[in-house]
Amino acid sequence: MKILVTGGAGFIASHIADAFLAAGHEVVVLDDLSGGKRTNVPAAAKFYHADIRAPEVREIMQNERPQVLCHHAAQMDVRRSVADPAFDADVNVLGTINLLEGARASGVKKVLFASSGGAVYGEQEEFPAPERHPTHPLSPYGITKATGEHYLFYYHAVYGLPYVALRYANVFGPRQDPHGEAGVVAIFTERLLDGEVPTINGDGKQTRDYVFVADVVRANVRALETSFVGPVNIGTGVETDVNALYAHLRVLTGSPHQAMHGPAKAGEQRRSVVANGRAAEVLGWRPDVPLEEGLRRTVEFFRTRRGG
Repeated sequence: MKILVTGGAGFIASHIADAFLAAGHEVVVLDDLSGGKRTNVPAAAKFYHADIRAPEVREIMQNERPQVLCHHAAQMDVRRSVADPAFDADVNVLGTINLLEGARASGVKKVLFASSGGAVYGEQEEFPAPERHPTHPLSPYGITKATGEHYLFYYHAVYGLPYVALRYANVFGPRQDPHGEAGVVAIFTERLLDGEVPTINGDGKQTRDYVFVADVVRANVRALETSFVGPVNIGTGVETDVNALYAHLRVLTGSPHQAMHGPAKAGEQRRSVVANGRAAEVLGWRPDVPLEEGLRRTVEFFRTRRGG
């Protein structure tokens, strides 16, 4: 089948595009390269340099006629969403609506949507959080991801467009950008390999659910085939605190430096972890890569990229 992957020059979606191609699908990548890299786009994929908010996107969809829209393009910087919520909503809400209108008009048969298991739930009441957990996001970014899910529900109810909203936990792995609003694994790895000492915000006991990118890719491939419609958490169901994460990375990078702690980050969630029972039930998916192995592969990637 033909699959349009938005954000396919970025960290997660470029890996997904690789996997779709390997499975024999035709892949079209759409990315404005504001965060992604052209070199991440698979050579076998057709590439369009375009913003998801642009009117030309609907023309591209009309011309390409993809069967599946795999939507990962987003404004993903939580801090920027707080500083400029209008811009965040413009990209993540209006951009998504533009794509869904294009999907409706061009005959798309299914949408896979990259949502956020960490951001949409807000401060959790249940650990790990199942999909039925209340969604009370505490950032404009989380609000826009939840809003995207509401629009997907609407387009399914009114136009019969099936979707799977994959609520990712904290995804890490090769190709993650260690600069700007990046994942802590990429930031720590880059700095430790540079011989620097990363700063841990607060006491380091805040927890996250770290899921390796290869497992996220498998979830997307499985989601192509499911008849299920709705949200599905993609995470390990295991909490790891920042201190433990640092300890693993310190060993893997060979760093002699003990952790350095700074002030706690205002408004940061204390605990975040998602249940994955629904993913097992409707996708036949469970995470395969243990945290330590995923960290080893990630450090190896960063080390190789640096040439040493």
